[in-house]
This record gives sequence, C-alpha cells and structure tokens, in this order.
Amino acid sequence: MRFSANLGFLWTELALPDAIRAAAAAGFHAVECHWPYDVPAQDVADALHETGLPMLGLNTRRGAAGENGLSALPGRGADARAAVDEALAYADATDTGAVHVMAGFAEGPAAHAAFVETLRYACDRADGRTILIEPLNHYDAPGYFLRTTTQAEAILAEVGAANLKLMFDCYHVQLMEGDVTHRLERLLGLIGHVQVASVPDRGAPDHGELNYPHVWEVLARLGWDTPVGAEYRPVGPTEATLGWM
Repeated sequence: MRFSANLGFLWTELALPDAIRAAAAAGFHAVECHWPYDVPAQDVADALHETGLPMLGLNTRRGAAGENGLSALPGRGADARAAVDEALAYADATDTGAVHVMAGFAEGPAAHAAFVETLRYACDRADGRTILIEPLNHYDAPGYFLRTTTQAEAILAEVGAANLKLMFDCYHVQLMEGDVTHRLERLLGLIGHVQVASVPDRGAPDHGELNYPHVWEVLARLGWDTPVGAEYRPVGPTEATLGWM
C-alpha cells in the first residue's frame, strides 16, 4: 500500500513547499492539501518537481467563517463557480489531479439543487481532472450538506459526469455509517480517492475502532493502487507519528 501525506494536517509548521519536501523524505509517495492559495503555485510546482511527488488533490475555498464551502449555498452560485475556477487554475499550475468541491453548511431542496448545478459546472471545466465530493461527519461538521455515502451516490448519479467521484474518507464514513470495508467494496467504481485516520480521535491510523491493516488488505484485494491519503491530526511532531507506515 502506498500513501499520500495530507499537508493540511501533517507538517503544518512548515511552509507548503517545505512540507512537500518533508513528506518525500519520510517516504510518502504523494501529497495532497486543503487550501494552498496563499502560496504561489510556482513554488509548489517547483517543490513537486524537485521531489518527484504528485499532488493528488486540493479543496475549493471554504468561504467566510462558518460556511465550510460554497457550492450548496442557495444564492451563492457566482461565488461557488469562482471558487471552482480558482481551484482548477491552481490545479492546472501544479498538475494536481483532483479538486474537492466543498458543499458548505446547508440543507433542503434548494441546497441540493445548488450543489448539483455547481458540480455540473465544475465537471464541465475540469479538463481531464477529477472532481471529488466528500461526506463529512456531523460531529466535526454539524450542518454540512453532504453527510453520507448514500447521499453522495445519489448525487453522483444525478450529475451523471464520468469525472465526478466520491472521496471516501474512512474516518467520516465510520462515524456516520460504519461498515467501512463492505462500503469500499460496493462503491469501488465510484471512488476517486481514499483517506484514513483513526476513529474516533482522528489521530494516526494505528489505533481506535477501525482495523486499518484489514482495510489495507481489502483495498489490495480490490486492486486499489492509488496512494491512500493520510489525513490525520498528529499528536506532536509528524515524524514521531509515522510508525503505522
């Protein structure tokens, strides 16, 4: 199994280019990030070229405080599309493979319609890149529009774009739905990226209620060959938490 360092949580004390270098030195096969927009894209591209690591994904902006994404917010379509355009431009400049379109805190039919419209816009403009949607658990993100893989599966079918995929974060899925490995098996063809962290504390994937060695075995049996995203909150220096690898 190969792994991707999520630099939204790992090596956050370093500037993003230096965090990329640290991930390479630690033996990761790829990196991913949350919101890199304050860092010049060329600096990130240079660090990726230097290390040979691919950038797997980044997020659209969260918006103002308390929004956590714009794409499902009724009446914010122009802002949501601008966030998509910004993310795709940064992905182009850094050769990042996927953009996670964040939904935001919303609910109801109008939010659903807004999210679907934004996703269709993003998929039409992705130019070979993957668009991802990710259900978030209601403990960490109460009120977030997209909560379960079942809801996500229905949205994928409604949008009907081949480049729209599910970000399957085992941490969020276990907290909301459980049955992680059976869901991985059933949804495999819809999944564009897999992420991991311990449950319920979101630490390194070496403790808690999920047996990650079994998850690795299931992913290997299913033929998953893309680096799995390590999106966990380290306790102490990142290097001291990497024994699980």
